[in-house]
Amino acid sequence: MKKITLTSLFLLSIFCAQAQSYIGYLSDNYSGVNSVISNPANIADSRFKVDINLAGVSAFGGNDYYGVNIMDAIKSDYDFDLSAKKHPSSDNNIGLNVDIMGPSFMFNLNEKSSLAIFTRARSFVNINEINGEAIDAIDNDNSDDFNFNEGDFNAIGHAWAELGVTYARVLMNKDEHFLKGGLTLKYLQGVGSAYAVGKNLTVDYDADGTLLGGGQTTGRLTSTGEVSYGRFDEFDNDNYDYDLPDATGFGADLGFVYEWRPNHADYTTSNADGSSYTHKHENKYKLKIGLSLTDLGQIKYKNGLEEVFDVTNTVSEDDIDSEDDVNGILNNLYTLTSSKIGYKANLPTALHFNADWSFSKRFYVNLNTDFSLVSKTKTTASHISNVVSLTPRFESKWFSFYIPASIIEHNGFQVGAGLRAGPLYIGSGSVLSVLSGDDSQGADVYAGLKIPIYQGKPRDRDNDGVIDKLDLCPKESGPLENNGCPWGDKDGDTVLDHVDECPDQAGPVEDNGCPWGDKDGDTVLDNIDKCPEVAGPIENYGCPWPDTDGDSVPDKDDECPEEAGTVANNGCPEVVVVEAPVVTEEVQKTLNSYAKTILFNTGKSTIRSVSNGVLKDIIDILNEYPTAKFSIEGHTDSSGSDALNQKLSDARANAVKRYLIENGIDPFRLSAIGYGESKPIATNDTNEGKAQNRRVEINLVK
Repeated sequence: MKKITLTSLFLLSIFCAQAQSYIGYLSDNYSGVNSVISNPANIADSRFKVDINLAGVSAFGGNDYYGVNIMDAIKSDYDFDLSAKKHPSSDNNIGLNVDIMGPSFMFNLNEKSSLAIFTRARSFVNINEINGEAIDAIDNDNSDDFNFNEGDFNAIGHAWAELGVTYARVLMNKDEHFLKGGLTLKYLQGVGSAYAVGKNLTVDYDADGTLLGGGQTTGRLTSTGEVSYGRFDEFDNDNYDYDLPDATGFGADLGFVYEWRPNHADYTTSNADGSSYTHKHENKYKLKIGLSLTDLGQIKYKNGLEEVFDVTNTVSEDDIDSEDDVNGILNNLYTLTSSKIGYKANLPTALHFNADWSFSKRFYVNLNTDFSLVSKTKTTASHISNVVSLTPRFESKWFSFYIPASIIEHNGFQVGAGLRAGPLYIGSGSVLSVLSGDDSQGADVYAGLKIPIYQGKPRDRDNDGVIDKLDLCPKESGPLENNGCPWGDKDGDTVLDHVDECPDQAGPVEDNGCPWGDKDGDTVLDNIDKCPEVAGPIENYGCPWPDTDGDSVPDKDDECPEEAGTVANNGCPEVVVVEAPVVTEEVQKTLNSYAKTILFNTGKSTIRSVSNGVLKDIIDILNEYPTAKFSIEGHTDSSGSDALNQKLSDARANAVKRYLIENGIDPFRLSAIGYGESKPIATNDTNEGKAQNRRVEINLVK
């Protein structure tokens, strides 16, 4: 019997598991609908449009009594008693969890909220406070007899199915701070449960303590203490007509996730209207922190049976063997002290904390803690083992790889590996430590298939730099300033609307697309109006006629535009007629007597300086008669050719004219002409006569 007891304990331990499911995989941002297991808030702002889980299974096992080398243990000649390492204590524990995630899916309701519907089958076995020291003593005893002082222990096995609905929503998205929350409501169907609780239990086994007669003996079992035994109504049914028990209930999960997004602006695109789109296909956080409370709830087994037995008695091994099951043993060999119909099986309520640090867009490290909120002494409740995991990972849309390192209650340190490749996810939280260790106390594995439909990178079909979701003309290229649409020309004036100051009225390019106006209302359009702000006649290009002298007679009609006058006199000042002095013959003679004395350089037209005084006298006389006009005549003698004399006389007459003008005589009053030798006043045969003929005359023009 000792051998049977030890073998059963070991087999149970190697198939038992910790309560954590999919270790490593759930830290992946691409775990999709599966992530509602750890935190229902995860599916909001997901990297998926739709995620469909076809099937996934996660099985975990561990104990704190036996440790083995897995590679040796799978050999046919492996001796557990000799080779396995033992860690006996007065409080050894065993646990089992199988978590099957059936057909499930998630999708986005809108930009801020998501919905998931999932199916899940779960089973737990928890055996707590087994006296491993007593078991070890039995194992090391060479006698078949043993004394087992267990004290208190409890064990529970529970299996159930879940149909869950998760709603998650973005609660805050302000600059670098992002917060989302989620709630899962679960309908629970109990599949089966059983539990046993021992108090002050001792067992004394004497291998041949009972005489059967004829020299035959059998084992004798003496026990003390109390055993409580609860089970669902079909548990003791030996036939194969299993029916689901009348056992239902409700459960809930609640979670929140905060993300710190210092570079949040890099993940938002905006158009000219101010509409924005946040990139759904990218992770945006530097740090993500999650907190969740899972498995709040219970299943009521309405027809379940709870019984309490006083097991203080001595029975033979044959008596035990003659009973069909545990129920028969307890009811027929021991004393029933109380019983009742119906009990509640509590879910393994747990608190989860998760922190994820992003080193880059591909490399992350995750810290996760799972803490059971259910006491081991609660007889009708399953519970998880406390876990702390650190998981570095490489993550991309189609492939992720992670190496979780965990410290698990009752199992110690474990290192595993896992990957996700498109629709496949597979891994283990302990595979590396199990394969390399000589004292493995737990192992786990998970695998599954899904149909992932990822959030895509925003499209830009017309390649204009404006993504289609913000592009008002996604099939036509256009600038960002016009929300991705080409600039139009509503009024057809060839001036595009974005620079057309009058987009609804045709106008020339020169006036920025506006029709020419007439600001001053003078009927001259501004494009040709040289004075567009002041009214003026067409004849003057839209400008008012100027009046330079301010005499109210426009310059165009003013015969004296720079001198104020009267309208009656066409803008000129009224003139007072004064009788001009008359040039007498005596004055004429005086002028000519002066003029004849003007001397020139020989053969030239340059006036000699000795004549300056005479010229000043002539100027004084001319100024006395300001309205009189005079002709300056030049004459020569007969020396030289006629042509030369004509040219010289003309030059000398003009030289005198220039001198007079330069000294203030109005040029309008003077004329000059040369007569050469054609008008002598004396004979040219003598020097005296020639001297008289070489002369300048100034004569009044009548």
